[in-house]
Amino acid sequence: MLRIHVTGEDLARIRLADRPDPMWETVLSSLRFRDRRGPGTYGRWREQARHRLRALPPTLRALVPVGGYFPDFLTPVAPGGSWEERVELLRSTPRRRLRADMLTLDAESPQGLPGWVRALADGERKALDRVADDLDRYHRAAIAPAALWAAVQTQVDADRAVRIRHLTSGGVEGLLRGLRPVLRWEDPVLTADYPVPRELRLDGRGLLLIPSFFCWRHPVTFYDDGPRPVLVYPIQHTAPAPPAAAALGRLLGGTRARVLRCVGHGATTGDLARRAGISAASASEHAGVLREAGLLVSVRRGNEVLHTLTPLGTELLPA
Repeated sequence: MLRIHVTGEDLARIRLADRPDPMWETVLSSLRFRDRRGPGTYGRWREQARHRLRALPPTLRALVPVGGYFPDFLTPVAPGGSWEERVELLRSTPRRRLRADMLTLDAESPQGLPGWVRALADGERKALDRVADDLDRYHRAAIAPAALWAAVQTQVDADRAVRIRHLTSGGVEGLLRGLRPVLRWEDPVLTADYPVPRELRLDGRGLLLIPSFFCWRHPVTFYDDGPRPVLVYPIQHTAPAPPAAAALGRLLGGTRARVLRCVGHGATTGDLARRAGISAASASEHAGVLREAGLLVSVRRGNEVLHTLTPLGTELLPA
């Protein structure tokens, strides 16, 4: 069980990441690459990644064991930074951080670690460069292809739209309550299922919530939470229909184009009806066609269905 103790000061400092974090997605995807979880969600990606890579680099296999601890230095905190900037940040990891992380990994590993990990613990730049190079190579093959990263962004954007709606209607506590069932908010503690017992006291530092495509079942946080606590949580995956020629042909028409524009940063079926000046039934029908064409994603939350644009839908709208 993970228990996060939140003070009143922390509530004012809780933030929601505005995009998927490429480092967290890369590291977590290396777990999905090896396990069989979520076949409906990750099955096709897993097949494609294994075809391109054949095998996971041995550095990642050793540093990111399935079902166990992985070092904090692999996911440096760099909000808004590019992938290249994050890799360079990893390459500059201080020796004290490497030694602390490797000691923890060694203590958590029942089978022991390969010899090159000792060099990493000693802060040898060659060993760290090897890790960074392998992580970069894996990312570019398994995560970075444009169609795949667009799918990750689409799913995370859909989740963010739901969270922002909870935030605007219920404040930060509404945001936290809306994270069920993965996270449970009972003021002043946020709890979640977790592989090991863990107590995290924010003590006024706030919390950065990062929605993740490749996170599975339970959230993930740093072993050493440091000055900026982070909580990565699994999104609820949706299954947008692939674009089809017939569906795209049906898009022609002023009303449907207006509905697409009205989606904006997220809208329920009722919102679409009001914004476009049409009935709820008509808004639902138009949203269904847009969804079939791969231009939006629809997520059900209780009695509402929230629609968000895909990257393709965004590109079709005039600037």
